[in-house]
Amino acid sequence: MASLKGQKIVVVGGSSGIGLGVAAAALQHGADVVIVGRSSEKLEAAQCSLGQDRRVTSFAVDITKEQDVARAFDDVGPFDHLVSTAGTPPPGDAIERIDIDVVRRFFDSKLISAVTLAKHAARTLRKGGSMTFTSGINKDRPPVPGGAVVAATAGSFGYFAHALALELAPTRVNVVSPGWVDTPMWDDMVGEAKVGYFAQMAARLPAGRIATPADVAAAYVYLMESELTTGETMHIDGGQRLV
Repeated sequence: MASLKGQKIVVVGGSSGIGLGVAAAALQHGADVVIVGRSSEKLEAAQCSLGQDRRVTSFAVDITKEQDVARAFDDVGPFDHLVSTAGTPPPGDAIERIDIDVVRRFFDSKLISAVTLAKHAARTLRKGGSMTFTSGINKDRPPVPGGAVVAATAGSFGYFAHALALELAPTRVNVVSPGWVDTPMWDDMVGEAKVGYFAQMAARLPAGRIATPADVAAAYVYLMESELTTGETMHIDGGQRLV
């Protein structure tokens, strides 16, 4: 296993949730961290939560705009690992009522943005480093109705990683697939109802509880450090695929 000490890690979506958990874990392992997000205010708050560590820098970037992504990687310079946890709440309408413009924006924010990140990260990511993307439980347990779009999007990441791992070798490409994780996105989606949803799901899970960002961050650290893991999807879902 390689050490992260002294390596530079770019965490897209690093201003909150799982991405912020990855940033914190990477710092604990001795890395320098660049957190990327859309909101300057959230990035500033994230840096404060990380203790204003001098090893943390941030860039406000809209990853749906290729010119912004290209400029950000030019500014970051050579680095060792890319982690992308960026995401937005998925469309939830049944297929016969779904707004195709909303679907296009969701694809753009998730899959097309991942392709854009890979394109421009590959220019300056040091050979033998890694890229780790994020899918999710909805590819395995899609909500019905309304899960088709998010399942198709999340499911595509595994095949993306398979192909990209060959194309970019020896750079490694992997995917983390979380189950439900207690992040601010849940507060945005369901508000106070989150408590009840989480209690019901935790009672069903073999692991017996909902994951925290720190729980899931350990998987990203493993995939960055593991020099022989590539083209894989790592499921960190507490057994949610089984129930």
